[in-house]
Amino acid sequence: MGMEGNLVNNMAFTAGSDSLAPDKPTLIFIHGAGLTRQLWQAQVTSLCDIANTVAVDLPGHGQSPGEAGEDIAAYADAVLGFVEKIKAPRPIVCGLSMGGAVAVDLLLRHGSRFIGGVLMHSGAKLKVHPLMFETLDKGIDGYFELMLYYAVAPENANNSMARQIQDIAVRSSAVARADFTACNAFDRMDAVSRIDASVLVITGNEDNITPKKYGRYLADQISGSRHENIDGAGHLSPLERPEKVNRLLRQFVY
Repeated sequence: MGMEGNLVNNMAFTAGSDSLAPDKPTLIFIHGAGLTRQLWQAQVTSLCDIANTVAVDLPGHGQSPGEAGEDIAAYADAVLGFVEKIKAPRPIVCGLSMGGAVAVDLLLRHGSRFIGGVLMHSGAKLKVHPLMFETLDKGIDGYFELMLYYAVAPENANNSMARQIQDIAVRSSAVARADFTACNAFDRMDAVSRIDASVLVITGNEDNITPKKYGRYLADQISGSRHENIDGAGHLSPLERPEKVNRLLRQFVY
């Protein structure tokens, strides 16, 4: 299937190896609002010994053509089409923030297609602070700045992280705005208890966007779940604490 940049089901992706090993589970990584698959580089490369690792650009993001999704269900449909097209062995859906909402939607509507899920810095409801929309209306540069000081733990808000955020983010404020609009409309508070899958919930001790209580609610409602919290991480733990994230994912897959 190729490691980088190919299009499958009109979605660009990065994979940890050139082909899918039939005897390994497949981690399908889904980025958050206003981001791209580059968020997951450390996970795709580090975990390919225990799983097929595939990170996707949602429609209209990164190198994927098309329009940004109208709602979370539209993104979920696109991901499901991708998973079916590549014939992913034993897929585990792993999403951060909006990607976690996509994972929740997939586990609720198509749970039999996945052997488990990882919900990172996400929730059953994703209300967006008005400041996010106000910032995006002024352009993408303000969004980069807001992400640095709002989305990561203060100890991680340095020049290196600023560059990483620009590397993983979309370049269009309209795309980011569409994502946050989809998040704002997302509400599965009354439904998540119906998820019947093995689920890992990951939160960050200093996450201002989706505080720990969001993850706790998911873990309390989903019977087959466990909750892990990462100290020294805000909303972007795959960048802020990649070794810890990789360790938790490794334990979960095993």
